[in-house]
Amino acid sequence: MSKTIVERRPNVLTKILVSPRSSNLAILGFFVVIFAFFAIASPSGTFLSAGNIEAIALSASQVLILGAGVTFLLIAGGLDLSVGSIIVFAAVTTASITASLTKDLVGDARGGWAVGAPILLGIVAGLIVGLGWGLLNGLVVVRLRIPPFIATLASATIILGLTQVWTGGLNVAGAPPEMQQSFGLAKLFGVIPWPVVVAIVIVAILWVVLACTRFGMRIYAIGANPESARRAGINVNAYTVSLYALVGLLSAVVGVIDVARFTTATVSGYADTALAVITAVVIGGTSLWGGRGTMGGTVIGSLIPATLASGFVILGLPPFWQEVAVGAVLLLAVTADQQRRRKLGSF
Repeated sequence: MSKTIVERRPNVLTKILVSPRSSNLAILGFFVVIFAFFAIASPSGTFLSAGNIEAIALSASQVLILGAGVTFLLIAGGLDLSVGSIIVFAAVTTASITASLTKDLVGDARGGWAVGAPILLGIVAGLIVGLGWGLLNGLVVVRLRIPPFIATLASATIILGLTQVWTGGLNVAGAPPEMQQSFGLAKLFGVIPWPVVVAIVIVAILWVVLACTRFGMRIYAIGANPESARRAGINVNAYTVSLYALVGLLSAVVGVIDVARFTTATVSGYADTALAVITAVVIGGTSLWGGRGTMGGTVIGSLIPATLASGFVILGLPPFWQEVAVGAVLLLAVTADQQRRRKLGSF
């Protein structure tokens, strides 16, 4: 007796969940809808004004920088909850060095390398400590085999605690105003703020690395199946450590930018940064279980919370509703990812 084999054709929902391109288009469509809604609902000359678009870009730039690195890490099956603490430590390092080396410079003595060298030294020091903390996170996860959630939660507490011991729990002010004048508040061609330019450059570089290089392909392989990646000759431990180092370095970049913008290192302003970044990356379609994600999705996911915040303020809605909206979108994104995993498993 012969058996008839019925081929199951995936429906539209399945195609959207399984295809990265379709998922990105769905996320982009959602962003366009909320952007259009606020543009229409807001009073004329408010939401679409150049000043508001610049404010949205600046608000999203920090999440974009961090999200670019966290995208790599989540795709590889990792997680980092210490980015906020690393930002604070790097910012305090930069602000402390630049402030102490330039506080006695006055008048013409502040010209040229007299102030430029201390600024450069402070920036380099901030980046090095961020890279160092990232390397330490990676080594703890790889060598001690501690789950990333626990390892980075512990390191976040330790790093922030050391920062507060160092500063006495106080903000560090006095960074040279030249940092603010030449970068923090300056604009490329008088149009695009330099922090946004830095975010665009970093995202563009990492986008190419993830999508077009062997390194990026191996990150996907590690996230999909670490054991298979090892059997294929990929040094999973080395790649994992390098990704944590990348996230630490990018966290330091954000810390340095904050010092340049405000000439002050804030000790208590980044408690929720890690969750905000992970939320943006997951909204953008990156899987919490590894093996899936795109930089394009992260860009859109980073813009959605910033757009919601701006739109709610302009419409006079309580800002707390932003948290509700972002949480609902996050829940939908995770649910979609779960459905995708089930669909893939049924093929």
